[in-house]
Amino acid sequence: MAATPAADSRLLVIYASETGNAMDAAERVGRQAERGGCPAVDVLPMDSFDPSCLPSERFVVFVVSTTGQGDPPDSMKGFWRYLLKKNLGARWLEGVRYAVFGLGDSGYQKYNFAAKKLDKRLLHLGAEPIIQVGLGDDQHPSGYEGALDPWLLSLWESLNQTTPSLLPRMYDIINPDLSVLGDAKVEVIYHSSDKAQQDSNLLDFKNLIQRARSMSPSLQFYNNDKEPHYMLQMVSNRCLTKENSDRDVRHFELENPSSGITYQVGDALEILPSQSPSAVDSFIERCKLDPDCYITVRAKDRVMSFFATAEHEKEKLQYFASPEGRDDLYQYNQKEGRTILEVLDDFPSVQMPFEWLVQLTPPLKKRAFSISSSPLAKPNQIHLTVSIVSWRTPFKRMRRGLCSSWLAGLNPNEENLIPCWVHHGSLPPPHPSTPLILIGPGTGCAPFCAFVAERAAQSTSEATAPILFFFGCRNQENDFLYKDFWYAHAHDQGVLSSKNGGGFFVAFSRDQPQKVYVQHRIREQSARVWNLLKSGAAIYIAGSSTKMPADVTAALEEVICQETGCSEEEASIWLRKLERNGKFHTETWS
Repeated sequence: MAATPAADSRLLVIYASETGNAMDAAERVGRQAERGGCPAVDVLPMDSFDPSCLPSERFVVFVVSTTGQGDPPDSMKGFWRYLLKKNLGARWLEGVRYAVFGLGDSGYQKYNFAAKKLDKRLLHLGAEPIIQVGLGDDQHPSGYEGALDPWLLSLWESLNQTTPSLLPRMYDIINPDLSVLGDAKVEVIYHSSDKAQQDSNLLDFKNLIQRARSMSPSLQFYNNDKEPHYMLQMVSNRCLTKENSDRDVRHFELENPSSGITYQVGDALEILPSQSPSAVDSFIERCKLDPDCYITVRAKDRVMSFFATAEHEKEKLQYFASPEGRDDLYQYNQKEGRTILEVLDDFPSVQMPFEWLVQLTPPLKKRAFSISSSPLAKPNQIHLTVSIVSWRTPFKRMRRGLCSSWLAGLNPNEENLIPCWVHHGSLPPPHPSTPLILIGPGTGCAPFCAFVAERAAQSTSEATAPILFFFGCRNQENDFLYKDFWYAHAHDQGVLSSKNGGGFFVAFSRDQPQKVYVQHRIREQSARVWNLLKSGAAIYIAGSSTKMPADVTAALEEVICQETGCSEEEASIWLRKLERNGKFHTETWS
C-alpha cells in the first residue's frame, strides 16, 4: 500500500513502556526529529495507535521495553496480537520504513526479546529497516542511553541520506544551538484562592485527575482511561513483617465508600500516588509560587542551561547535555534517583519560568500491584500486599519508592481517597475444577492469597480441585507473610490440606546454614507435583523477576525428568506445550 503524501513528511514514533523509560526515550527521538526540522512528528503510546493504519505510514520508529521473562509491556499486547494475524501477507507493510529500539537488561535470559520479535515480524510483513535494531541495556554504565546515543545518530544519518527533505536541519541535531530556545508548549494561568472556592470542578477528584492527565500526550489511552475507575478509601494498613526485620511489607485493605468494586482474581490494581506535602511545599518555595493560589495549565500549539546565570553552572549543564557528558549525567541523575527539586537546588542560579518547568516535568505514573483478595470473599474490598521500597544510591543517599511509601503513610482512620484503576494481569482466573500448582515466594504470594480465598469460597457450593502452594521467605519469625492464613487452609478440609490432595510447603532461606528456596521444596515434592500435573494441573508463578522464575522452571523440568525418565530437552518441550495450552503462567516484577 502506497503511503499518503502527508505520511511522506511525517515521522511516527510509537512506544510501549512499562516503567516510563521507553516513553522517555521515544520523546527524545521526537524532540531530536523536531530539532532537525522534520515537518511532522507524532509520538504516541502503542495502545493509542490503530495497527491497521500502519501500512499508510512511511517512516515509523518503535521504542519498546521488555518486561518480566521476555514479555512485552501491556500497552504492546493488543498491537502485537494484530501483527500476528495470519491474513497479513508478506507485502502488507511494503513501502513502510522502520527502526526499532529496545530497552532491556542483559542480566535476563530473554534480553530485549520484545524488540527483537517486533523487528523480525515487521521484516516478515514487508517493511524495510532503516537501520539495525538498537538494544539498550540497563547493565551498561550509562544505562539504555549508552546504546541510544549512537543508534539515534545512525538513524538520522540514514534518513538524511535517503530522504533529506525529512530532516532539512540535520546539522541542528548533531550540533544543537543551546542559545536559541523556542516557545514553551504550555501556558500557565494563575487564579486567586477566592475563585478556587467557587469552581465546582475542583471538588470533583475524578474530574481533576482526568483534566490533569489529559495534558500529557503520553497518557492518552483508549477507553477513557484517564479517569480513575474508582476512588477507594484505605480501611486497613497492617505491617506483615516484624519490627526488627530489614523489610517492611504491608497489608492494605481498600474499599469503595459509594458502591461496589468489579474485579476478578489475577487482576492488578493501578494506583496514582500523591507527592508528600513537604516536597510540595519545598517545590512551591523554590519556584516562588503563591501557595494560596491555584493554577491551570493549557497546552499551546537542553533547557536548564539556557536559564542558568552562573557561568560554572551553565558549563556543567551544557556538558551534561552533550554526548561526552552522557555517562556523568547518568551517574548524577538516574543512578542517584534525583528529584527535580534536588536538581534545581544543585543549580541555584537556574530561575526557570514555571511554564518551562511544567513542560519538562514528567507526569506521575501509576503503579500496579497484584490484587491479593477474592471478590467472592471480599465483594466490596481490594487487598494489596506491598513491599515498602527503599534503597541506598551509590553516594549513600536513602531513597524510598514514591507509591509504596505514600500508601504506608496513609492513616485508615482519616479520610483518604485513592485514585485506582483495575486491569487484567498476567494470571488468568482458573476454573474451579483445574488443579493448581502455585509458586509465590515473598510478595509473590499476593495473587495466590486471592486464588486460595476464591477456591475456598467456591468449595462451599461446588466441587473444587486441589492446590499445591510453594511459598518462600527469609526467616520464619520475621517475614512469614500470612502464616495463619496459609495454615488455616492447610488444615482439616481446607483447600491446601493433604486430605484434599493439596499441600502447603514453605522454604525459609536464612534459617539454616545452607540456603533453601522454593525450587528445593518443589524437588522434594517431586511425586506430588507430577501427579497433579498428570491430572491436568495449571502452573502459576509470581514474584521477583531475577533468578527465581528460571530456577523454578529448571526444578519443574527436573521433576518431569525424574518422574518420567525423559530427557531435559523433552521436559522443556513438555512445559512449553503446557504454556501454549494456557496452563503455565508467570507474573514477575523487578
